[in-house]
Amino acid sequence: MSTNLNRRSAIKGILAGTAVMGIPSGFSALAMPEEDAKPQFNMLLKGNINHSVARWCFNDLDIETLCIEVKKIGITGIDLVGPKDWPVLKKYDLVSTMCNGAEINLVDGFNDIQFHEILIKKYTEMMPLVAEAGYKNLICFSGSRRGKTDEEGWNNCVIGLQKLIPLAVKHNVTLVMELLNSKIDHKDYQCDKTYWGVELAKRLGSENFKLLFDIYHMQIDEGDVIRNIRDNHQYITHFHTAGVPGRNEIDETQELNYPAIMKAIAGTGYKGFVGQEFIPKNPNKLASLKQAITICDI
Repeated sequence: MSTNLNRRSAIKGILAGTAVMGIPSGFSALAMPEEDAKPQFNMLLKGNINHSVARWCFNDLDIETLCIEVKKIGITGIDLVGPKDWPVLKKYDLVSTMCNGAEINLVDGFNDIQFHEILIKKYTEMMPLVAEAGYKNLICFSGSRRGKTDEEGWNNCVIGLQKLIPLAVKHNVTLVMELLNSKIDHKDYQCDKTYWGVELAKRLGSENFKLLFDIYHMQIDEGDVIRNIRDNHQYITHFHTAGVPGRNEIDETQELNYPAIMKAIAGTGYKGFVGQEFIPKNPNKLASLKQAITICDI
């Protein structure tokens, strides 16, 4: 399964859906009454990590079914959900932990001035919706390098994002730039190292701009995951997981020590969410998700 193409396709589909607000007219045959969707824990969660899951990794489930199933595991948020599906999340008392729908795509971002006009329009329209829904985080991307130096990329991002920071402050919304690897999945992406995102955050100097530290991506492009988290945790407001290599389950088949990483995250005093963003190989995808929560629930 091509992670790059699938994520782009998934985000494209989600973006298309954000044009219409409200609850979908039809519900899954698997959907249960709301009172039956209370968490049914098969394990006692320790409360040291707030767990979420990326919507696009489970696109074979309709949103209502996904809400029902993650509630059973004890997950309290879903990442990368746009306005169309927020009412369904609210029905099941789940949080849209990383909102999306304002970005163009993963390659046309704030590091290129030619995209600023449309990005500023889209983010200006989206931030009040995020705030009205009671959410906080709204994802954004640097975009592809396209031959730009680090300095050019930083300068262009600052020019665009500075125009949005006052509105983000007004609505108490955090613009969150994701760190993505440029080696395997997102060739030429510019914000592909922790130092790059941190430098941008320093230049913006606002609590309303933070980073999404994707553990999978940063293991591929730089490694030294725990040290980078500890040294830069003040600039990070969200985490994503996946197994390396392959972006599959985070179990013993891959190289990262997720319990140790979770302990390091908790040790910084972090109170945000850790989102599972792996692509299950196990046909029983929900079993893999439950296992991942168990692994990360330190």
